[in-house]
Amino acid sequence: MPDYVRICEEYARAAGEVLRQWQGRFNAREKAPADMVSEADLASQRLIHSRIVGDFPEHGFLGEEEEFSQTAPEAHEFCWIVDPLDGTTNYIHGLSGWCVSIGLVHKGKPLAACVYDPDRDVCFTAARGEGAYRNGQPLRVSETTTLNEALVAVSFPAGVERNSPHVEPFLRLLPAVRAFRRLGSAALNLCYVASGQLDAYWTGSIHPWDAAAGVLMVEEAGGVASTAIGQPVPLELRDLIAAATPQLQRNLINQINGEIR
Repeated sequence: MPDYVRICEEYARAAGEVLRQWQGRFNAREKAPADMVSEADLASQRLIHSRIVGDFPEHGFLGEEEEFSQTAPEAHEFCWIVDPLDGTTNYIHGLSGWCVSIGLVHKGKPLAACVYDPDRDVCFTAARGEGAYRNGQPLRVSETTTLNEALVAVSFPAGVERNSPHVEPFLRLLPAVRAFRRLGSAALNLCYVASGQLDAYWTGSIHPWDAAAGVLMVEEAGGVASTAIGQPVPLELRDLIAAATPQLQRNLINQINGEIR
C-alpha cells in the first residue's frame, strides 16, 4: 500500500505554498478581497485535485469547493476529503491560524491525514493505528477530565445571530469551563486537542472537509470524538465534540444538552 501519510503531506505542503503566494497579492482593507481569496482557495484545491486524479484516478474526491466532480465518501473504496483553506478570515487578515487539511477515508473509515499550517511551517500527520505527529514528534492529548480545568475551543457558523440554536449551548458552557478560545480553524482546533494544547473542541456546525483529518489526529493521540449527543462521528458531520478524555467529553455533552450533573 502506498505511504498515504507522506502523500497527504506532499499535497498539503504544495497547496500551502500556493496559498502563501496568493496571500501576498491582497490585503484585508481592499474593497473586494473575498474574490481574490476565492481564487486562492480554488487554486489550492485545483492543485490537490490534480495531484489526486493523476496519482489515484480510481479514488473519490470530496472538497469544500464545488468546482470539481465530487462524490460521497462511501461511494468509493478510497475517498480524499479536502479543505484547501481552513481559517479563511485569519488568512485574509494576515493572522496565524489557517491551514490546508487533507484526509483519506478507506471504506468509510479515516485512514491517513495531514493538516499543514504554512504560516508556522507546522505539519500534523496521522495514520490509523500508527499515532499522530507534529513535525515528526508524537502527540498525546491532555489528561484533563473536568470542565473547570478545561481550555475549550468553539466554532460558530459565519454570521451567527443572537437567536441561533448554537448560542444557548455555548451560554451553558461559558461559566463551566476554565476558558474559551475561538481560533478560526476547525482543523487546527482538532490538532491542538491532539497535541494537548487544547483540552476540548465543540462546534454545532461543521462539514466533513473541516474535520476528516483532525478527528483522526485526536483519536490517534488518545482522545475521543463524537456528535453532540455522544454518537460516533459520521462522515456527514453536522456537529462535533472532541475531547482529551472520555470523562471530559461526557461532561461537555451533559453541559451542552442542559443535563448538568
